[in-house]
Amino acid sequence: CLLRRLGAGGFGSVYEATYHGVRVAVKQVSRCSKNPRASRRSFWAELNAARLRHANIVRVLAASTHPPPGFDSLGTVIMEFGGNITLHQVIYGPTGCPGDSGMQLGLERCLKYSLDVVSGLLFLHAQSIVHLDLKPANILISEQDVCKIGDFGCSARLDDLRSPRTPHHLGGTYTHRAPELLKGEPVTPKADIYSFAITLWQMSTREAPFSGERQHVLYAVVAYHLRPALRAPIFTDSVPRKTLAGIVQRCWAALAPERPSAELLLGDLHALKEELG
Repeated sequence: CLLRRLGAGGFGSVYEATYHGVRVAVKQVSRCSKNPRASRRSFWAELNAARLRHANIVRVLAASTHPPPGFDSLGTVIMEFGGNITLHQVIYGPTGCPGDSGMQLGLERCLKYSLDVVSGLLFLHAQSIVHLDLKPANILISEQDVCKIGDFGCSARLDDLRSPRTPHHLGGTYTHRAPELLKGEPVTPKADIYSFAITLWQMSTREAPFSGERQHVLYAVVAYHLRPALRAPIFTDSVPRKTLAGIVQRCWAALAPERPSAELLLGDLHALKEELG
C-alpha cells in the first residue's frame, strides 16, 4: 500500500508504503524513453544492495519487474524505510539550497555522520561493490540519527567492471565524481573515498562544492586539481580541525592510490574522535 511520495530523481520516484505490515520505501524505476538502456541499468544496479545486511546500508527487501496497477514503471524496488530526511536536507534545509535554513553541523556531528558513512563504505567495498554516486542526497538519516547509504542505481560490482562482456556506463553526480572516472580510467573503491571527501566538506561548510559551468568544472578538477576551499573555521580553528582538513585532502587526492582505503579512513576518523574526547 503506497502512502505518500518521498521524492523523485533521474530514474524514478520513491514512496513511503507498507509491505506485510512493515513501513518501507518503494522505488518505482521510470521507463526513460530517451535512454531506456540507462533505465534498465539503474534498476538492476539497485539490486547490488540485495542480501546486504549492515546498519549503515539501506536494505533491499524485494524487487519486481511487474509494476503495481496504475504505474508504467520499469520495475519496483522495496527497501527498508531508512528515514524521513536525507543528509542533504539536514545540511541545506528542506529546499536543499545552500544558504537556506539547514543545520550547521559541529565537528562532533560531522564525525559521527562520517563514521556511519565510512562504516557503510567499508562493508560495501568488502563485498566488492562500489557505490559511485555517494553524496548527501543519497544518505538517509534514520529516526535514531543513523546515516544509511541508499540509492544504488549507479553502483557496480568490481568483477563486472573487469569483464569485457559486461560493459558498464558510469553515471553519478559530476561534482562528486573522482578525477580518474572523468578520465575514463579503471574504477576502484577509491572513487567512493573521493566522493566521501566532497560530502564531508559539504557537511562541514554548508556550501555548494563547485560553481560555474559543468564542463569548466570537470576540466579544472582533472587538469588543475580544482577542489573546494578549506579556509572555513571548521578546518582551521584548532589542531583537531586542521586534522579534519588533512583527512579531507587525503581523501580527494588526485591519484586514487594516494587516497586511504575505507578501513584506514575509519581508523583516522576514530582517532580524531578520541582526540576530541
